[in-house]
Amino acid sequence: MPPADTVHRLRSVHCTGMHDPILYVVAGLLVGALIGLTGIGGGSLMTPVLVLGFGQSPIIAVGTDLAFAATTRFVAATPRSRPGQVDWEIVRRLAYGSVPAALAVLALLWASPRASAAVNRSILVSLAVMLFATAAGVLCQTALRALGLRLTARALATSERLKPALTVLAGIVIGVAVTLTSVGAGAVASVLLASLYPLRLQGERLVATDLAYALPLTIVAAGGHAALGHLDVGILGLLLMGAVPGALLAQRTRWRMPPKVFRPVLATVLLACALRVLDL
Repeated sequence: MPPADTVHRLRSVHCTGMHDPILYVVAGLLVGALIGLTGIGGGSLMTPVLVLGFGQSPIIAVGTDLAFAATTRFVAATPRSRPGQVDWEIVRRLAYGSVPAALAVLALLWASPRASAAVNRSILVSLAVMLFATAAGVLCQTALRALGLRLTARALATSERLKPALTVLAGIVIGVAVTLTSVGAGAVASVLLASLYPLRLQGERLVATDLAYALPLTIVAAGGHAALGHLDVGILGLLLMGAVPGALLAQRTRWRMPPKVFRPVLATVLLACALRVLDL
């Protein structure tokens, strides 16, 4: 059981980080560059950074990160917006589940006492769970794709009949996770899509479809949190000052971080963040 004053300390939104605005810019720059080089890592890292590194309350960190993620995903999606890369049928299936789920979570947050200890604690626990899931997804994406290929080969007809419902269900899970923690629209969604559609979604098509699906979901969740007052505009501006040029510069370099290098490193960082969040 965490100390009684843990959530109270986390609720001091402007306590330490705002005295060092350059640190927010640097954090945004690093996360933006990671997004540009790998296509993942934004929501999975920024919320833990805001909570653990800058002492923001969990609810404000989630709302601010969702606005941050919506902007950086728009920047990341631009180079991948060529016709034919996005599978819009899959995007619609995911949206049928994720958007209502996001609205339901926002309604529950609206009905709850603003920034209550129970809400913040629930967000912390959910965040830790999603960080563990993201770390596992980052490490196991190739194995899960192979499993999806085997299952598709063994029961193709049954698998194809179930895929629309399973995709909507995946959308519901991701919609709840993203709205509650800001984590899940990147690595976790990519793993689910690669497992459900191992032949249909590969390479840039998988990345483009994931971005096309994640952007409207993130906008809906971010708009809802902003309407509820869970957004620090000053912090968001500082993060974007670093993240947008970081992502653009990283995308314009010819070098890309090899998956065999960044996946173990990112998974290790996510696991460490999850354990630290649980310790709060």
